[in-house]
Amino acid sequence: MAVQEASRGGEPDARGAAHGGGCTCGDCPHGAREGHRRAVAAFLRRRDEFAAGHGLPAAVAHSAAASRQWVSDELTQSAQLVAERGRAEGDAWLAGLWRRTAVTVWAGVVLLLLVQALTAIGTGWTAARTAGLAAALLLAAALTAASWYHRARGGALAPVIGEDNRLSTSRAVAAVWVLFVAYAVLVLVGRLAAASSAAERDALIDGLELARGAGMVTVLAVVCAIAVVVRRVVGVRVLGQRLQKVRAHRPRAADLLTDDSGRGTFGDIQYVVISAVALLFAAVRLARRPDQLPDLPWGLAVVVLVSAATYFAGKYADGGRPVILSVVRAREAGDLDAPIRTGEDIEIRGAGFVPPGAGTADRLSRMVVRVGAVHVHVPLVPVSGGFSNPTDGLLTVPVPVDVEPGKVEVRVVTAAGVETGAYVIDVTE
Repeated sequence: MAVQEASRGGEPDARGAAHGGGCTCGDCPHGAREGHRRAVAAFLRRRDEFAAGHGLPAAVAHSAAASRQWVSDELTQSAQLVAERGRAEGDAWLAGLWRRTAVTVWAGVVLLLLVQALTAIGTGWTAARTAGLAAALLLAAALTAASWYHRARGGALAPVIGEDNRLSTSRAVAAVWVLFVAYAVLVLVGRLAAASSAAERDALIDGLELARGAGMVTVLAVVCAIAVVVRRVVGVRVLGQRLQKVRAHRPRAADLLTDDSGRGTFGDIQYVVISAVALLFAAVRLARRPDQLPDLPWGLAVVVLVSAATYFAGKYADGGRPVILSVVRAREAGDLDAPIRTGEDIEIRGAGFVPPGAGTADRLSRMVVRVGAVHVHVPLVPVSGGFSNPTDGLLTVPVPVDVEPGKVEVRVVTAAGVETGAYVIDVTE
């Protein structure tokens, strides 16, 4: 564990010793985060050093193949350390997330109280404001209890974290709609409990009629169904090797708007934006008419349904199996044209070799090419700022000397565990 020096006298600081770079305390992510940051910085320095041609031992410097393999092995070991520190940082971050979610929930309650107090100036405090505040307190208490119960898995966000350790857009949208509807019903319950006349109670009960909230109920049913069906579709496509998924170190807020590689996707963005606008409209309607369920207009409800259908279609069409399009002999400048021989490099050209989110060195180092019965790990070839091998559409590997001459099958196994179909090549002596 790293020890930080105190500002006076050079004595170790107790706080620094407890939260150094190697600390992975579950209740404090500072040490794990610092350890991950240092490991990433060390790996980047080492990668750029190798890319510039420095740091090679004399024993392998004379052979291009030997130096490439040695560099790849060194970077693989360093990348594995980065991955271990990343997982430790992710676990520590999740363990401390439940407190932040609880604080955020109660901060929302305080904000609601301030808004109610400001809007009550001149009009006075009403029973509807009391019911709204009481409903918020009940929901906040329930979410706080859920956060503590799931404190090792992200607190209140645990239900919206997918199996790949990313925030699920469909689950998040459905969860927000469920919470809003629960809040609206609790407001009506509070109003009903405080009603003094039979006519007022009858009016509140009439506010729960389906005819008044049909639009919102329809939207709630559809977004919840989308959350369930999308999970099933993704699971089936992963098991059927039609979709490649790799696990993230920890969930991020950007997961709601991006794909696994961190690029913004139209389907997710429009689904979140349209749902947020519809929720804002429903919240304003509830504030204006707290005696009934928010009557979401059918025009706006249909817009949300179209947005949900677009999101689902994008999820269903996403992904695909990796495929080998061609395999050719790698040729350097000055080489003569020749057939593929054992010990020489081959270029495997295709698509989908690097799954979304698998661009890190530890994931790239897990790629394997099966040449006949021999498994060849794809070497990492560093360049300034990244790697030239492997890439999503091109892999370069040597043909092992253990491969028998003749027709040989070549297959690529990606970091997600998905294997391509066989591509047959002719290998000569």
